[in-house]
Amino acid sequence: MITFTLNGKQVSTKAESDTPLLWVIRDEYGLTGAKFGCGIAMCGACTVHMNGAPVRSCSVTVGAAKNSEVTTIEGLHAAGEHPLQLAWITEQVPQCGYCQSGQIMQAADLLNNNPNPSDEEIVEHMTGNLCRCMSYIRIKKAIRTAAAMNSGGES
Repeated sequence: MITFTLNGKQVSTKAESDTPLLWVIRDEYGLTGAKFGCGIAMCGACTVHMNGAPVRSCSVTVGAAKNSEVTTIEGLHAAGEHPLQLAWITEQVPQCGYCQSGQIMQAADLLNNNPNPSDEEIVEHMTGNLCRCMSYIRIKKAIRTAAAMNSGGES
């Protein structure tokens, strides 16, 4: 058994230790926010946080998650009202929506470490999270909106 914390709850799996964490999250626990995009950690659709840092769950094994804290988009805020989630709606970011959970999780890491990033810092931190719909301008705007929400200001 491999035990880890998933969105604040201790969970265990009988999956082989080399099973991608993404499959355990989706198939065993029904948390389908993280998506399978490329399978080689290049697109970011599967981004979750492990011990507070963004990881590509398609390439991180469940064995590597042993005794770790894993947070998915579903665990970012209990009611789905994290400032980034609200900003994504306000700025109408998604088109197809496939990559958006990974985008939000990557952006959450940025704002956790840099509450008021410049446009250049946003672009640099978000590089590697791909959006087929090319909604990068709206993604950047939503990150700035969320940063303003966090600081009590306006975007």
